[in-house]
Parts: sequence; C-alpha cells; structure tokens
Amino acid sequence: MLGTIVNTVCIAVGSVVGSLLKKGLGEKYTKTLFNAMGLASLALGASSFTSNISKSEFPVLFILSLAIGGVIGTALDIDGRVKRLASKHAGESLANGLISACLLYCIGTFSIVGPVLSALNGDNTFLYTNSTLDLVTSTVFASTFGIGMILAAPVLFCWQGAIYLIATLFSQSPLLQGTLVNELAVVGGVLIISSGLSILEIKDCKTLNYLPALLVPVVWFLIKGLF
Repeated sequence: MLGTIVNTVCIAVGSVVGSLLKKGLGEKYTKTLFNAMGLASLALGASSFTSNISKSEFPVLFILSLAIGGVIGTALDIDGRVKRLASKHAGESLANGLISACLLYCIGTFSIVGPVLSALNGDNTFLYTNSTLDLVTSTVFASTFGIGMILAAPVLFCWQGAIYLIATLFSQSPLLQGTLVNELAVVGGVLIISSGLSILEIKDCKTLNYLPALLVPVVWFLIKGLF
C-alpha cells in the first residue's frame, strides 16, 4: 500500500500548491490552464487506448463494453445524479473538475496495473511514476478549480486500495492473468478522452454514464474462465 499512500499524498500536495497559485492567476491564464487539462486528458486517454489495444485478445470487447455500460449508466442516470449532488455542495465548475480529475487519476494504466503489481510482487514502480504525474496534474487542476480538488485524493486512495485488496485476495485467480488489465486500460482510455472533450466544451458525453463499461471486461473474463 506504500505506493498508493505516496500517490494520494502527491495529489493532496499538488492540490494545495495549485490552489495557492490560483490566487495570483487572472481569468485569461485560468482559461489557458483549463484548456491545457482538456488537451492533456485527450492525449493521455489516446495514449492509454493505443498502447493497450494492440495487446488485446478481444479488440471488439471495448466497443461492447461501452455500449452495454453506456445503456446501464444512462438507465441509472449516474452522470446526472453525481453532477447534481456535486453541484449542490461544490458548484458546477468544481464538480466537473472533480469528475475529470478522478477519471484521469483512477482510470489509467498506471493506476490500475500499479496496485496489482504492488500486491503481487511488491513492485511500486508504476505507482511512484503515477504519483509524479499526478503531482503535476493535481497542481494544474487546483490552479484552475481551487482547493476543492483535494477531494480527489481520497477517491484515488479508495480506488487503488480496492484494487490492491482484490489483487491480494485473488492473486492466483485467472482474472489477473491474460489481458484483463489491458482491456480495462483500453476502456479507461476512451473514458478519459470523453472527459477531455467535456473539459474543452466540445461535447458533453456524460462520461460517468459509461463507468459501468469497466465491469463488462471483468464479467467477460469470469464467464470465459468457466469454459
């Protein structure tokens, strides 16, 4: 868990530093940083997708995942419920920032693979690398949206902590073998791209409605393991 703790602390520190910088920034520079986060989301999402799709044994699985997950998420109105709750307590701008940050921090190759490697091999290299990236990213996010972005830190801790715990409990399970992690990273890459489009105000894809798509590869591998 050391790697996850370091990652969480880096996001908290970056958020504090960024919020201090925000006080000295004008609207023009805030808008520039806002656009920078949108572009970074597009780039990181595309990188996660392209680097993992070639390793996939089921190249169409991500399409089915997005379709099935999107229908489920829309039926549950996940995006609307979360945004209404967050806007009520934090304001619409901060709510959108938190959603984008949580997706960027949590739904990436390093943040998914890192806890697994840490649990199975005691290797925190991926998590330390992710910590460095998140330190910079959280600083920029907070300089745009303010200190409220620190709320993304406990979300990351719970996410990576859950993956670490599952990897520890099921270290010998076929679920952790093969390309499951790759499939999750492919779907996650698309979600990050979707988040970037929302930040840039190009298209509001209601990204949170597609979160159930991350469960589809897991179910697929569970079914596959039965045969």
